[in-house]
Amino acid sequence: MEALGVGGKREKKENAALNILVLGLGFVGLTTALGLAEKGNIVYGFDSDTSRNDTLLAGTVPFLEPGLEDALNRNLNETFFIQYDLAEVARKSDVIFICVGTPAGVDGETNLDYVYSALDSIIPVLAGDKFRVVVIKSTVPPSTTRDKIIPYLSEKGAIAAVVNNPEFLREGNCWNDFLYPDRIVCGASQEEAIQAMRNLYSSFNAPFYAVSLNTGEFIKYLSNTFLATLISYSNEMSIIAGTIGDIAVRDAFRILHKDKRWVDCSMQSYVYPGCGFGGYCLPKDLESMIFQAKKHHYKPQILQSVMDINISMPDSAVKKIINTSSPQQAIGILGLSFKPESDDVRDTPAAKIIHLLREHGYTNLKAYDPVANDAFASCYAFDHIEYCSSLDELCNKSDTIALVTAWPQFAAINRKFPDKQWIDCRYYLE
Repeated sequence: MEALGVGGKREKKENAALNILVLGLGFVGLTTALGLAEKGNIVYGFDSDTSRNDTLLAGTVPFLEPGLEDALNRNLNETFFIQYDLAEVARKSDVIFICVGTPAGVDGETNLDYVYSALDSIIPVLAGDKFRVVVIKSTVPPSTTRDKIIPYLSEKGAIAAVVNNPEFLREGNCWNDFLYPDRIVCGASQEEAIQAMRNLYSSFNAPFYAVSLNTGEFIKYLSNTFLATLISYSNEMSIIAGTIGDIAVRDAFRILHKDKRWVDCSMQSYVYPGCGFGGYCLPKDLESMIFQAKKHHYKPQILQSVMDINISMPDSAVKKIINTSSPQQAIGILGLSFKPESDDVRDTPAAKIIHLLREHGYTNLKAYDPVANDAFASCYAFDHIEYCSSLDELCNKSDTIALVTAWPQFAAINRKFPDKQWIDCRYYLE
């Protein structure tokens, strides 16, 4: 079967068409339904708001979203069908998408009432007569699918494979974002369900990531909280600029956007967890801006939190070491410079980690860095630390090894020494 592309061009549909039910026809649900119909699947759409169903059946999208109305009229009653009899289409569906709202309650907790209501509406047909996948596309907190939705269905005797499939759609660009995604994420615990989702998305030219149920949900929040943080950071900096005065905020931010670290480059060096930043520039400049803001009678909440979290990260790394070792063991510190490809050890997390370990009675410490051994030894007068001349020497002499600096040559060292206890402070080991 073939499907129409964005401009009406036919796209080849390699796999057999699936019968798909989409519950909830808002921005996410309608885009999902029409996008899958565009690919040649038979898609049934249902919304509890019958007036919305009526509007769509008349060929009109009840909200502004470029491309959707054309897609609706292109696919309506061809591969996309508005349904009022939910039980009938649920029985014939291979995949059922839950795309209902998940608003926040007064205390911030996610309200799952609409999700449970949608599940209740299909439970009567979730029997063992055929293999079905129930897809939670609504945004739900990590652990919801595993700890709430699957047990809820199981208690009611429903039989279905449940996965989550977070959306990364931007209002105003939903149609293009769905048809041309940068990644497709599927949180699942059953291989059969993963394969079904791979088949469903096989005609999309995007990487498919099969992850655990909790990871799938977390990735959605990772994305949105990051975006929210960037916006609030920008707003806080504009406030600080206003308190100082004579700063062209618009020009400053436009020039910031020219930074080659963000223009057609990878952000993984900065948007990736570790054990804190160090070096000369970031710590001192952050401290300076916090001081400057306070001097002008503004308390910078985000900047202060950035500083507080950075200060706490070595403690977090040390807790991991303490929880998996004893002071009598030999502890290896792998990496001493504050970042790879540098011998700069100023304000390096390694020094803070070693200091904290010594405070906890760890005196049998080994250390190795490809280039920074001498610089570290000169800068920090630590007792009870042996500097190793090679990576293999450190691994052979240590019981527990903490990877602190993500040097490329460290990436797979745990495979060479599988009998060691590894603490990956940089989430870097393969």
